[in-house]
Amino acid sequence: MATAALAPCAIISRHGRGNFYSTKAFGPKFRASIGSSTPSSSSPLAPRDLCLPDGDSSPVSPPTVILASPQVLPSGSERTGRMEAGRYAKELGVAVRVVQMACSLCQGVQEGLIGTKREQIKSKDDDSPVTIADWGVQAIVSWVLSMCLGSDNVSIVAEEDAQTLSRKDSSSLLESVVKAVNGCLVEAQKYGLKVPQKALSSDEVLQAIGRCNSNGGPKGRFWVLDPVDGTLGFVRGDQYAIALALIEDGEVVLGVLGCPNYPMRKQWLNYHQRYYRLMSKLSASASGSWHKGCVMYALRGSGQAWMQPLIHDHGKTESHNFSARLIKVSSLDDPVFATFCEPVEKSNSKHLFTAGLAQSVGLRKQPLRVYSMVKYAAIARGDAEIFMKFAKAGYKEKIWDHAAGVVIVQEAGGVVTDASGRPLDFSKGIYLEGLDRGIIACSGSLLHEKIIKAVDASWDSSNL
Repeated sequence: MATAALAPCAIISRHGRGNFYSTKAFGPKFRASIGSSTPSSSSPLAPRDLCLPDGDSSPVSPPTVILASPQVLPSGSERTGRMEAGRYAKELGVAVRVVQMACSLCQGVQEGLIGTKREQIKSKDDDSPVTIADWGVQAIVSWVLSMCLGSDNVSIVAEEDAQTLSRKDSSSLLESVVKAVNGCLVEAQKYGLKVPQKALSSDEVLQAIGRCNSNGGPKGRFWVLDPVDGTLGFVRGDQYAIALALIEDGEVVLGVLGCPNYPMRKQWLNYHQRYYRLMSKLSASASGSWHKGCVMYALRGSGQAWMQPLIHDHGKTESHNFSARLIKVSSLDDPVFATFCEPVEKSNSKHLFTAGLAQSVGLRKQPLRVYSMVKYAAIARGDAEIFMKFAKAGYKEKIWDHAAGVVIVQEAGGVVTDASGRPLDFSKGIYLEGLDRGIIACSGSLLHEKIIKAVDASWDSSNL
């Protein structure tokens, strides 16, 4: 089977330093899933093994599988939008599937981390946490994209790369990552991908993780990955996201956001409790997966954003086609009734400035402080109207913390800019260079204009 020819592409991945977690911390479901993950065949994995063949009954094209019906491309929309949607259909199909798979891996790891004793956590050089899920997701996404879209043109980079896992004293950690990766890949068919004929070796997993060597830039095509966005929320049993986007010539052309703890139904939301306190409420019902987790995605120029439930053990991608649905931003434009989100962490956010700004605009609700790009997800599907982030001096925003969420919000009908009203620039490398003061995402232009004006009026008087 021939693979699709692609322009040279790369994967940029956020992967921080930090704490390591022993396999003793994993839940029984996760340990069982990775205990015997080696497929029966001993033949080496060929590039085509993870790709669906041409003409397969489960094509990766979003219009027939991912987006639930053949008529999902924008009816009556611009011709350019249709062309863009068709151009990146296969890439989106593969991206949605691999993010679904990554969500499964993360759920298994988080299940074990909830309630973990501190003595089961080993500290590294600093306080930023890293789990087996970070490396596992990075390896899976890297491997699947390379196999399905052409390995010769894919390079992979991580902020820390694979050196930590390559150390002699990290052999048990590496073994756990390898088992986690193979435990997911053996379930590939459930996600509409082919199961590899042979389990990946430690060297192959290290190569997949270490393939991240792109610095982005204004030309060419590269993927942007944050394997576990909001890792602090992840280890605390709270919100986190798997974020994957494709950038071509400096513009985000597609985005996929996996939100394993973000329920499909708004009535299940409760930002004031940690996720594990709501575990029983959010568990999948007997009739489907509507309560627990979702994946959102969009193609630039399509004018549409979509959401589907996570795929669980009882079903495949095809059985969830009817569940995928369009999402739209809220139509509310009165600040008095608007809900706004901001980051949880105070270390890189100006909460006091945001509070003053909210008051000046007329926002009356308490902010929803949410980990990760789940904030973008809340805007995209109408659960909130405003996301504001104003970083403290010296902090530089990374493209992997925003790319996927930005395109999803925009295609759902929202507006995302910096604090001066300019579009975010993803063409300057791994950082959002030239960012004016902060980032503002709104459900509509009226709210956005009010926030921009308030920032201009308030910024000079702020001493933050």
